[in-house]
Amino acid sequence: MSEVFHRIRRLPPYVFEHINPIKAKARAEGVDIIDLGMGNPDLPTPEHIVNKLKETVADPRTHRYSTSKGIPGLRKAQASYYGRRFGVKLNPDTQVVATLGSKEGFANMAQAITAPGDVVLVPNPTYPIHSFGFIMSGGVVRSMPADPNEDFMRSLDRAVRHSIPKPIALVLNYPANPTAYTADLDFYTEVVKYCKANDIFILSDLAYSEIYFDEAPPPSVLQVPGAMDIAVEFTSMSKTYSMPGWRVGFAVGNERLIAALARVKSYLDYGAFTPIQVAAVAALNGSDEVVDEVRKIYKHRRDVMVESFGRAGWSIPVPRATMFAWAPIPDQFAHLGSLEFAKLLIQETGVGVAPGVGFGEYGDQYIRLAFVENEQRIRQAARNVKKLLGGKTGQGNVVPLKA
Repeated sequence: MSEVFHRIRRLPPYVFEHINPIKAKARAEGVDIIDLGMGNPDLPTPEHIVNKLKETVADPRTHRYSTSKGIPGLRKAQASYYGRRFGVKLNPDTQVVATLGSKEGFANMAQAITAPGDVVLVPNPTYPIHSFGFIMSGGVVRSMPADPNEDFMRSLDRAVRHSIPKPIALVLNYPANPTAYTADLDFYTEVVKYCKANDIFILSDLAYSEIYFDEAPPPSVLQVPGAMDIAVEFTSMSKTYSMPGWRVGFAVGNERLIAALARVKSYLDYGAFTPIQVAAVAALNGSDEVVDEVRKIYKHRRDVMVESFGRAGWSIPVPRATMFAWAPIPDQFAHLGSLEFAKLLIQETGVGVAPGVGFGEYGDQYIRLAFVENEQRIRQAARNVKKLLGGKTGQGNVVPLKA
């Protein structure tokens, strides 16, 4: 009876389990932790969305069970969003499911379509649920490049030819968490053509569709003709509308995959609280000005971080999208790896970051920094880091720290 349960054995310790105790200990000792580690938006939910929640929750009829696939008005609002934003026509009854955030949707889709031993192609590094949703469902994950460059299609073809059994699905995530890579419609077109020819589903995570800083907004894979035959896309309201705790997301696309997800969800939940869904409708049907403002704030924070950390001696590549920077570990600390460097940052500078290894082994020479503090706090974090990079401990002779 002391054996670890089968599914738990397949899960490594969550990387933040090593980081959070150090942050908690420092805070208990009175240290001001500037936490750039977790992608937890600090911006308030827009007022009109909160007011709609208040108005709806006052009606006791909304306190009853909701529906697991989402109320009709919410599914219609999401379909309308796809029509406006991407020119993609969706049937809200058969091609849209509301989820408890995109993370839940991804995990339950994995459970719906994966048989023990099924192979799924997943980028590395990537958001953990992209891999572990399938691992928990008994699948086998094969790593793919995260960067949608000229090597991607060669790697895809090689993975398909050398995987036994043949992969059932390919995961895409652009704009990407944690790397902030972006993809264009030409890339999606090539991937869709290949996956259709090889009977491979595409599961696209588009959670950061509205957090972009170039003039051209990120496309949807569903814009590609024929993509609806094999693809489902997941989106979230967490970042776009600063609603992370509200847990509202969507899966849209191929009817067969959407029906499978809806069936699994029907056994597991009754959907989000109805007033939350009604408020989400108000968000989707409301003015784009609130989204523009969120985007503007993250862009400013991005620019402040790149500039101030650069002056501190840590060169950070400029992300084109998402609320994250994906930064190589400074050369003098590269030998530590991302987890030990993250521990060092907390203990020596009071700056919390996300170790790249938490997103896959190919992320171990990187750190993810989130734009979740205001300009003054980001500049203070840079000043703290500068002391470390310019001090004695920055000469390459640091002993790895223990948790």
